[in-house]
Amino acid sequence: MMLIPTHHFRDIERKPEYLQPEKCVPPPYPGPAGTMWFIRDGCGIACAIVTWFLVLYAEFVVLFVMLIPSRDYVYSVINGTVFNLLAFLALASHCRAMLTDPGAVPKGNATKEFIESLQLKPGQVVYKCPKCCSIKPDRAHHCSVCKRCIRKMDHHCPWVNNCVGENNQKYFVLFTMYIALISLHALIMVGFHFLHCFEEDWTNLLQAYGLSKEGTAQIRVALHAKRQPFTKVSLTECSSFSPPTTVILLILLCFEALLFLIFTSVMFGTQVHSICTDETGIEQLKKEERRWAKKTKWMNMKAVFGHPFSLGWASPFATPDQGKADPYQYVV
Repeated sequence: MMLIPTHHFRDIERKPEYLQPEKCVPPPYPGPAGTMWFIRDGCGIACAIVTWFLVLYAEFVVLFVMLIPSRDYVYSVINGTVFNLLAFLALASHCRAMLTDPGAVPKGNATKEFIESLQLKPGQVVYKCPKCCSIKPDRAHHCSVCKRCIRKMDHHCPWVNNCVGENNQKYFVLFTMYIALISLHALIMVGFHFLHCFEEDWTNLLQAYGLSKEGTAQIRVALHAKRQPFTKVSLTECSSFSPPTTVILLILLCFEALLFLIFTSVMFGTQVHSICTDETGIEQLKKEERRWAKKTKWMNMKAVFGHPFSLGWASPFATPDQGKADPYQYVV
């Protein structure tokens, strides 16, 4: 099968008959200001619900299995505060990434009136998306799920049920960062919990039969003589659940945290690299020719997270101020 180069489609879009403005319906009347952006995609909605469920499951295990039953008050307060803060920021970032317009191009603006308003000069061309009937700005790509052209589209992520584009890339990066942090925190707490509780269980068991740590060889004889199972003599207060339930909950949390730590760490590194190089994931895959000015990595970071550098970079509630960014040009 012969592969068709990407620039072939660009050449087709240059032809006047390709625009066909008479076939484009004028864009619908814009909704009221502040209208919420939400993609009605079944798979994306299911993935978003699963994401919240997994975070809330981790919250339940950390609080009710590990921290609340713990007798170390300072340990519980410090770790509970840190974990809840990171989980709150992760879910807030998820909401902002999901409910923020990623940079959608006005739909159906490839009309004769709009093209005439651009006042094209000889040699200038515009690109039209045949799927959503829009005049595409440079570096915009069409998303088949959102059914819109998205400015600086990186990819469509089902976990946030939205495209990652110019306007919500900051929130997606924060979401991956905070999920990676709470996953790492949960793994560390599970490790300490296993070590502490196993040692305490063993010590309490020995003390229940009046044995020392050196006399562990006599434990089976003592258990047989008293005819009591291990669960009856375990005096630990590490969990309010039964030992089998506690182990199952912790193992599931450990598996979840390890999986998402790897996944979100890779996504976070990929996104930061994409921002620093000022090249989206689609542009990297298609190996598109660079047609935009090259800037420093620090300028690229400020273009996504806002001007100037501040604590707002780490806040999903701070809308990035992109400074004196040049407006997108429809004319090439």
